[in-house]
Parts: sequence; structure tokens; C-alpha cells
Amino acid sequence: MFPFLLIIPLILQAFLGAFMDPQFLSIFLVVMVLIAVQYRRMEKVRESFFGRGGGRIFPSTLAAAGFGLLGGLAGSIVMVVIGLTLSESGLIYLWPVAILLMLINMRFLCFSYAGGVLALSNLTLGFPDINVPQIIALVAVLHMVESFLILASGHLGAVPAYIKGHGGKVTGGFTLQKFWPIPIVVLAVVTGGTVENGINMPEWWPLLKTGVPGNPQDLIYALLPVVAGLGYGDIATARSPQEKSRLTALFLGAYSLTLLVLAVLAQHSETLALAAAVFSFLGHEAVIFAGRRIEIVKPPLYVPPEKGVRLLDVQPGGAAWQAGLRSGDVILALNGETVAGRDALFQRLKGTFYPVTVDYFSHTSKENLRATIRPPVQGLNWGLLPVPGEDEDQYVEMMTTGPLGRWLQQWWGKIRS
Repeated sequence: MFPFLLIIPLILQAFLGAFMDPQFLSIFLVVMVLIAVQYRRMEKVRESFFGRGGGRIFPSTLAAAGFGLLGGLAGSIVMVVIGLTLSESGLIYLWPVAILLMLINMRFLCFSYAGGVLALSNLTLGFPDINVPQIIALVAVLHMVESFLILASGHLGAVPAYIKGHGGKVTGGFTLQKFWPIPIVVLAVVTGGTVENGINMPEWWPLLKTGVPGNPQDLIYALLPVVAGLGYGDIATARSPQEKSRLTALFLGAYSLTLLVLAVLAQHSETLALAAAVFSFLGHEAVIFAGRRIEIVKPPLYVPPEKGVRLLDVQPGGAAWQAGLRSGDVILALNGETVAGRDALFQRLKGTFYPVTVDYFSHTSKENLRATIRPPVQGLNWGLLPVPGEDEDQYVEMMTTGPLGRWLQQWWGKIRS
């Protein structure tokens, strides 16, 4: 264990210096492109509801990179300070497996699945040659970072959707999908050979070289940069996106702590190593299942009220947003006349060229308020999305299936038929 005050500057220097490595930078940029593609897909869903996108692809991708950098630096400090070491040979398999799994389903772009599959393959087939406790511990620390990222930003950019829930009923809700590139610096161990050993070593490298008494070989610690990917997918129908992300962060924090304990115990027992490998991906699936299950058992939040029109979402920057209306608010009257339903709402707003006085119940302050909405400029709409009606027959299929996953579904369908 290195002195805390000594290692922090070294981690920071290695973390920033990693982006000067063309190979590391190229992998990081590829991950950024994959994330941008996902945010583009989400923006198309938003556009299908509002009639126009919010121009969030670049800001969302940039925000993901910013949060990923902060999370990666925090994760690097945690892993090095607690003494978690990894072998370079075990890291080269993670991304190829993660990308392959991503082709089956986008939420599999997460090391919990790739790490679990690799560990299970090693324990049952003897291939690849990896250290199972190391890989599982890496997954655990990364998901500790993810739990904090979800807590801080999991609710941002939530996409409204009409979701077909339990019993086939369509209700309003939000899809919470976030993807983060996580550049981290891990403490790698190289035994035998010199400090060069194929790794670019900075000038301060001798500070991390230590001899092992009684061992003819030296134990050399290398701060090795790695790019990881984390993905978060969830739905919110009975809670606000912020409330749901806080709850998911709690579940994921418990998952990561449990997985870290299993990783430590896996060093002493092959049975526990097998349990850790299986829990890596099944535990992550359990977090997703539990998050969706608690939405089913609680009454949905975004349903039509007894009076007025409840808003599922309000387009940021739009006419209604600037007037102060927000998700969950209930529009009661326009220009003093009550509004019976969403069809009546849009009929009253259609062709209006003058400011409209809106009486509404605020979901946040729990009080009746009044605001004036100025008509949108030509070509734009009012930026209002009501909750679906009881007879709603249109909804968005919440699919994250990748091309390989769709092919497997078609192949399986042909076999069954």
C-alpha cells in the first residue's frame, strides 16, 4: 500500500497522461461514438412526441464524458488506494466481449456482464487466462462509481414515453437511459523483467517499483490506463425520474458492495469465485428487475386526473416551459374556461396567436397557480405532452435489443414455427 499523499499526484498525472496515448485515446473516442449513437436514438423518441428534437445529442454526449471523467478519476483513486491490482492479460478481453454482448442488447455494454462471462468461462473452461477475483473486483468498484453517477445524473435527459405496463394498460412514464465512458488508471502488476516491459513508463516510475524480499524477481507496479463503459437503463412510471434514479443508485450500491465482498472471498475458494462470477451479471439483472418491479406494484403517477389535463412532460425551452409548467402539473383552465381533456386542450390551443392564461395545479408546490403562455413562433408547438388517455392504443416499444439480438430472436422464431 503506497502512501496516500504520494500516490494521488501520480494517479492524476497518469490519468491525464493516458489521453496522450493514441491507442487509449482511440478506444475512448470509439466509446464516445457508441454513446452518441444511443443518445441520438433517444432524441428520435423525444422528437416523435414533441414533433421536434431538443438538440440534446451533443450536450448529452458531452455531459456523459464529463461525468465519466470525474467518475473515472474517483474510481482510479479508490482502486489504487485500496491496493486492487490487475494483470494486463486479464484486461484485453473485456472490451471485445462487452462489444459482442452489446450487439445482443445495448444494456450489455457494461463490464458486469463481460466480466461475469469471462470469469465463468475461466472457471468452467479454463479460458481465457485471467485472475477471476481481480476482474470481479474491478466490476465491483466500477459499479460503485456508477451508483454515484446515477445519483448525480441518472435522471437528467429522461425521455417521455407511453409505456405498456402490467395488464396491458398504457400509462405515461419516462425511460432513463445513461451511458458513460469511464477512463480509469489501475494498478497493474508485472513480475520479472524491467520497468519498460512494453509499457510506456513516465519519469516518476521508479517511485512505484518495490523489491520483494526473498524473491529473485522484482514486483513492479504499473499504473495502467483502461477505458471502461457503464450503462444504465430504467423506467419511471410510479415515481419521478429523480426519485427513481435515487432508488436505483441505492440498489446498485448494495450490489457493488456485495460483489466486492465476493471478489475478496473468491481468492480463497473456487466455489465462491464461481458464485462471484454468476452474481456479477445476475446481480446486475436483479437490480434492473427490482427497479422495474417496484414501478409495477405502486400506482402509476402519470395518469389522467379527475379534472383537467395532466402533463407527462414539458419540452425544455418551449413556450409552456418558459411559463413555468413542468412534468406532473395539471392544466385546469385556459383563459378562465375549464379544460375537459387533452383533445379539448389542443383544440383550444390550435391556431391561437395571442398569449393564453393557464390555471394549473403544480405537482411540485401542491398549489393552484396561474401563468401566461406566449404562443410559440411559427413552425414550433406549445411543448406540451399530456399523459396518455385510458383508451390509448399507441405506445413506444421499449427495446434495447441490438442487431445480433434481433437476429437471434428471428432465428429462434423460425425454429419454433
